[in-house]
Amino acid sequence: MSSGFSTIDGGSATSPGGFTAAAAHAGLKADGALDVALLVSATSCATAGAFTKNALRAAPVIYDAQFLSERPGRVRAVAMNARVANACTGAAGLEAARAMARCAEEAAGLPPRTALVLSTGVIGAPLPVDKVERGLRAAAAKLSPEGGADAARAIMTTDTRPKHCAVRLETPAGPVTIGGMAKGAGMIHPDMATLLAVLTTDAVSEPGTLRSFWKHVVDRTFNAISVDGDTSTNDTVLLLANGQAGVDPSRDGATWKLFEEAVTAVARTLALAIVADGEGATKRLEIQIVGAQTEAHAREVGRAIARSTLVKTAIYGGDPNWGRVLAAAGVAGVALVAERITLQAGSDGGAEGWLTLASGGATALADPKQARAIFEQKAIRLRLDLGLGRAEAVVWTCDLSPDYVRINSDYTS
Repeated sequence: MSSGFSTIDGGSATSPGGFTAAAAHAGLKADGALDVALLVSATSCATAGAFTKNALRAAPVIYDAQFLSERPGRVRAVAMNARVANACTGAAGLEAARAMARCAEEAAGLPPRTALVLSTGVIGAPLPVDKVERGLRAAAAKLSPEGGADAARAIMTTDTRPKHCAVRLETPAGPVTIGGMAKGAGMIHPDMATLLAVLTTDAVSEPGTLRSFWKHVVDRTFNAISVDGDTSTNDTVLLLANGQAGVDPSRDGATWKLFEEAVTAVARTLALAIVADGEGATKRLEIQIVGAQTEAHAREVGRAIARSTLVKTAIYGGDPNWGRVLAAAGVAGVALVAERITLQAGSDGGAEGWLTLASGGATALADPKQARAIFEQKAIRLRLDLGLGRAEAVVWTCDLSPDYVRINSDYTS
């Protein structure tokens, strides 16, 4: 963490001033767990969103994207449900999303057209609107600044633990808080999985300022992770700024830079929590791509490696099969020169430095025992130097274990 901001113990999306939340069981999860959540701001929020690039967008994504194109400064609430994605549900699904938003607005006593909606779960199943509405009304009756953790738990599907955090940034004009929550464990290869995230802040901002800012943050966090290479119909990440702190970070260059670092830190923490909780995951892999001609090229190479089944199974087995890494890099759609490539491996935070596995596009004859010792760690780093420029990017993923197949082979049953 930067010296300019500090982590809030147990922080969540309701840590910033003016935000409340609550969750309820609406009967979507058979085990009685929380499955509907409502997040509400005391005032209107400037809001930015990033959405899936899957051509078959879910109804909530269609609704939210249109809403933000028309009213990006009028958001007061986000209504959420788990277990049913409301995706590939046609005109009825879009009307269900509208009904969900209307119910949230009425239950929380908000003006019409001020609520966004998020859904996650099984694709193709109709949203049980009556159940969701009952859950939203129950949640609205108990909204609280302490409800952020429950909201994060309610949107879990195959997640094994809730994901939420917050930081406080000290500025010359006063403190600003950034919080957030996310869910995701499988179908994760964002291109903005069933990845949902909501970040909140009490900073003052304008929708136009937030839009480009949020894209920059998302590209380096939520768009830099992969669990299984599948991009969901529902991927949505939102940033809501309600201005309750009375501080506009954009008015001062140094403060704006610290604000970006703080928001990025929250987004990265949530994104890495998704990777660590990947379905069946036992290891985390950080892929550093350097020496690229552009940052976009670096990111595409990293993402190609991250979604490679062969790379991910090698990581699971502790097998330093570096040829798979280079092969995956070669299908990224980026022009490469084999003779300029260097591949190194290291353990996360290891003081031993990097072990060179390949150089000039060919084996560097690294010590096999040393290489395997690195690949057997729970957190592994790869550093691929393309030797073509000065741009770089980082992508995170996890291994692929037999448990991933088990979890997803009976997801709807």
